[in-house]
Amino acid sequence: MTPRGIERSTVLTATPDQVWAAVGDFGALADWHPHLPPSTIEDDADPELPGAVRVFAVDGEIVARERLLEHDAGARRYRYALLDPLVLPVGDYVATLAVRPHADGAEVHWSAVYRGADEVVPEVESLFGDRTYATGLAALHARFARPGAGPAV
Repeated sequence: MTPRGIERSTVLTATPDQVWAAVGDFGALADWHPHLPPSTIEDDADPELPGAVRVFAVDGEIVARERLLEHDAGARRYRYALLDPLVLPVGDYVATLAVRPHADGAEVHWSAVYRGADEVVPEVESLFGDRTYATGLAALHARFARPGAGPAV
């Protein structure tokens, strides 16, 4: 399997600290992402400590598990690995969600590296890049939009 990467980002009209307050809790992704089911943290682990496992379930069936690898509140960043069940034939999937200062407020950058065959790349781009990352970033954009501001370009 060949090394691959995906990334999406958006600029928000809010401070990096305001954005991090919304996205920085590894265990609360569904609080701001409109298309993901609520998650639980296995074994009541601290969702800010590496090793915590976030579990997504739909109708009682586990659809995804992710392990926190790094949580750096000072840098406004966390990294996690996709465990199981794998919805696509990929390996070594590690994602990073980061909030950075930007001249207009804050930039949220969501990216991942993984291993996958050529034929799986369009599916990964669609499922993770567009339906997960881009949808979540659009929700953040709407959440932090200034009243009266025009739509994002």
